[in-house]
Amino acid sequence: MVEEQALSSTEGNPGSAQSDQDSSLTENFKLIISYDGTEYHGWQRQPGKITIQALIENALQRLTGQVIKLQAAGRTDAGVHAIGQVASFRAVSRLKESELLRALNALLPPDIRIMEVARVARDFQARKSAHSKIYRYRIKTSVILSPFDYRYVFHYPHPLNKEAMSLAARCFERQDDFTAFSSGFYQHPVRHVYHSILEAADEELVFTIEANGFLRHMVRTIVGTLLMVGRNRLAPEGIEELFKGKKRTRLSPTAPARGLYLVKVIY
Repeated sequence: MVEEQALSSTEGNPGSAQSDQDSSLTENFKLIISYDGTEYHGWQRQPGKITIQALIENALQRLTGQVIKLQAAGRTDAGVHAIGQVASFRAVSRLKESELLRALNALLPPDIRIMEVARVARDFQARKSAHSKIYRYRIKTSVILSPFDYRYVFHYPHPLNKEAMSLAARCFERQDDFTAFSSGFYQHPVRHVYHSILEAADEELVFTIEANGFLRHMVRTIVGTLLMVGRNRLAPEGIEELFKGKKRTRLSPTAPARGLYLVKVIY
């Protein structure tokens, strides 16, 4: 999953990367981005690895002649997809939004698409301005998985107690310490989950969750916990005990990255 934390960006002083430019000409831009995360080492730029942030920043640098640092609404892990990732940056550019959109997509690989470019208020920050984020996780339960699905769903062709899983999903709608459903230690592990819903249709389970923030691997761990419920290894009411324990257990494994999507960021 993702951990909501500051990226390596110009946050706090977004224009510093373009300090040689006239600050009065610097504008703030917002990108809405869609990508297939299969071939990438996640969103965040990493030395020696191909990441989505690095590819977009490099394309922006070619177009503007400036060192660009993107701030994303959420940092997705390797293999995680996005339908509506949001990123912001400061730059000096005379290009129209439509021109910048076409130029970026011409430079980027086809599994990364900029869906929208917009000039926004100077105080807009993709991460800090966000009210909530919506993630979706797809589980395919068919006996045979289509070759057109294997990159985008978790295939689980075994019996599941779907009714119990649906009940358990609602147990995560709360403001609480989510340490038991994450990887690592956090000084501030409380998150507010507004919606947590599991729906079944056409041999597929779709889990949708909206929260004001997420700990690392939080969504994938919640999905793993729901699968334990579906396998009758854990009763829905047992989730309360996991919250109280505030510790990761074998009842909360991490589901694979390929079934997870960042769907939308709410501002």
